Amino acid sequence: MCGLLSLPGNLIVVWVFMNTKSLRSPANTLVVNLALNDLIMMLVVFPPMVMSCYWGTWALGPTFCEAYGFVGNLCGCVSIYTMVWITLDRYNVIVKGVSAQPLSQKGAILRILGTWVFSLVWTSLPFFGWNRYVPEGNMTACGTDYLTDDQFSKSYLYVYTAWVFFGPFLLIVFSYYHIVSAVFAHEKQMREQAKKMGIKSLRSEEAKQTSNECRLAKVALTTVSLWFMAWCPYLIINWVGMFAPMKVTPLFSIWGSLFAKANAVYNPIVYAISHPKYRAALQKKLPCLACNTDNGDNDTQSSATTTAATEKAAESA
Repeated sequence: MCGLLSLPGNLIVVWVFMNTKSLRSPANTLVVNLALNDLIMMLVVFPPMVMSCYWGTWALGPTFCEAYGFVGNLCGCVSIYTMVWITLDRYNVIVKGVSAQPLSQKGAILRILGTWVFSLVWTSLPFFGWNRYVPEGNMTACGTDYLTDDQFSKSYLYVYTAWVFFGPFLLIVFSYYHIVSAVFAHEKQMREQAKKMGIKSLRSEEAKQTSNECRLAKVALTTVSLWFMAWCPYLIINWVGMFAPMKVTPLFSIWGSLFAKANAVYNPIVYAISHPKYRAALQKKLPCLACNTDNGDNDTQSSATTTAATEKAAESA
């Protein structure tokens, strides 16, 4: 079910973003990279796992097992660092405001290329003897070797955990702490200003801009939270396998693969529901899949117009 949902979902995301001129912003380039990454992962790992589940064991040989583990590892690494760039872009816009340097298309492309190169180098190391890719306990998927009792092999997982999980996690938490603080400070300032003017609420173009940026930040926060929910079980299984291998049963080990692959399903849903301009474009291109609000097309167009004004203001700043 994850495979059948994620393949068309991510393909539609890439197609809509690439074929809608108003969505071709530098920030959305990172979104396209994330969807493309999910699409590649599921194209490679979905059919082999279904076949292995049917046969009850890994039936495609050791070479393809290594390729399977490599692609899963690579796409996981690209996913988290793309999330980091999306979060830093939100931090740059919301916290720094008009003093921030807007993300350019060249900057977005360089970030994407750097992410893929870094991930390729890091995930290629098991081919050169630092850890290895082997069948997991359920024998229907392949990943890094966390059961071999060898400190050199385990050291790869130690460093991997630090650089690809906890490091980005702390950076994202730091960014969102300041984002939330900036939002609360802005709302407090708006209430105080409205009180001084003797009115119930104060709505200016600046307020509208901040409101839309905060909405986009919520989209990024939701996506990042879903990513950690998807990959935390895999992290736990790896560490339990290193220190208490007898507890890693076949049933226990399969949850890591299941939750990790489910991440490719979450992202298209988050974009379709929460991105006004994407929702408006989806309504035009594929009306049967569009998510309409209760107020109909007018609200969708209004939200899209407001978001467009926000992005234009940010670019001008």
